[in-house]
Amino acid sequence: MFIFDAHLDLAMNAMEWNRDLTLPVAKIREREKGMNDKPDRGNNTVSLPAMRDGNIGLCVATQIARYVSDDSTLPGWHSQQQAWAQTQGQLAWYKSMEEAGEMVQITNTEELNTHFALWTNGGSNKPIGYILSLEGADSIVDIHYLEKSYESGLRAIGPAHYGPGVYAHGTNADGGIGRKGRELLKKVEELNLILDVTHLCDTSFWETLDTYKGPVWASHNNCRALVDHNRQFSDLQIKELIKRKSVIGVALDAWMMVPNWIRGKSTPQDMGVSLEQMADNIDHICQLAGNALHVGIGTDLDGAFGKEQCPTDLDTIADLQKLPDLLKKRGYSKNDITRIMQGNFIRFLQQAWR
Repeated sequence: MFIFDAHLDLAMNAMEWNRDLTLPVAKIREREKGMNDKPDRGNNTVSLPAMRDGNIGLCVATQIARYVSDDSTLPGWHSQQQAWAQTQGQLAWYKSMEEAGEMVQITNTEELNTHFALWTNGGSNKPIGYILSLEGADSIVDIHYLEKSYESGLRAIGPAHYGPGVYAHGTNADGGIGRKGRELLKKVEELNLILDVTHLCDTSFWETLDTYKGPVWASHNNCRALVDHNRQFSDLQIKELIKRKSVIGVALDAWMMVPNWIRGKSTPQDMGVSLEQMADNIDHICQLAGNALHVGIGTDLDGAFGKEQCPTDLDTIADLQKLPDLLKKRGYSKNDITRIMQGNFIRFLQQAWR
């Protein structure tokens, strides 16, 4: 089955982890043997060949660079200009992948439909399609920078990531969007960018939805009813997104999938983390909606974690092909499974770009 993954940090892995994503996953792991600068070294799950193996021919691929103040404990860049430069290096990597025939940028409905037809008509070694998204808007020095990003193909944006941001408050922080946030949202709406509410704290989430009237999705989020943490969405938030005709991509970071995960101590094996919990989150959103029209896949695989913090029954991203059978066993029809694996996000894009 063709799969759309709504959140992959491909350029971050290439630029900050120094991973050659044109190689098989096993080769990247071999290169990283003995390295310990990052917790997930040698545990990667994503590469472009692995995506082809799993028929994951389309994704939302990110640029990401956080600005942090001197008193912040979060990693990040010490000026917005430095953060901007980092995102531009990531953009250069995507462009080099296009030049190599490995990837192709998707920015409008015509390109989307052409790419989908290419992948559903057989053949091999096809380019991975990507929709460019900015995860956290700190690198947008001023509104002119957002215009430049749009011209470079940016089509989705999340105002915040972790902590307090320039334009909104994100995960593990609390606060509103302020004047700068409202100015950003005005320009986002003018450009018809898709607003990604994934990391917004509760206060910023509600203020953002009160302010922004354009297309909204959550590229990678799970359900607070299953794991009680501010990173997840409450049922009330999910219902509001359903009301806004949004799609929510379900993520595969283990601490978001099972309660009581302790970073650095818990293991997927000890905690029983599997793709079944992904199906639980999918099912919870479907039950709230009363249909299967508002949920999809947004794995966040290799988003600063690897096999040490993802389902035990997933070795590489290609193992997403196990999910349709899990959903079928829960009574989901073939049409609904197709919607979840690809159709909902594709329909969303067609409507947003119409």
